[in-house]
Amino acid sequence: MAKKAWIERDKKRRALVKKYAPLRAELKAKRDYAGLAQIPRNASPVRVTNRCQLSGRRHAYLRKFGVSRLEFRHLAMNGMIPGVTKASW
Repeated sequence: MAKKAWIERDKKRRALVKKYAPLRAELKAKRDYAGLAQIPRNASPVRVTNRCQLSGRRHAYLRKFGVSRLEFRHLAMNGMIPGVTKASW
């Protein structure tokens, strides 16, 4: 489980990205790089990390399912993800 502070920090970044998205797009279209420099750094979409929705883990994140590999395995074994079965041959 990730620390709550890391998860909250990421939530704040996501909110800033959403807030400044139109302004960033406008400044980029104008090629006003001085104006872009005045916007907070955390408003850049690059600074947002993908995190597991259940545990907050950022490594081994599966985009298709929105969870980490550990949580994916746990959910798949319990039959919580439709269409996912354990491979056997």
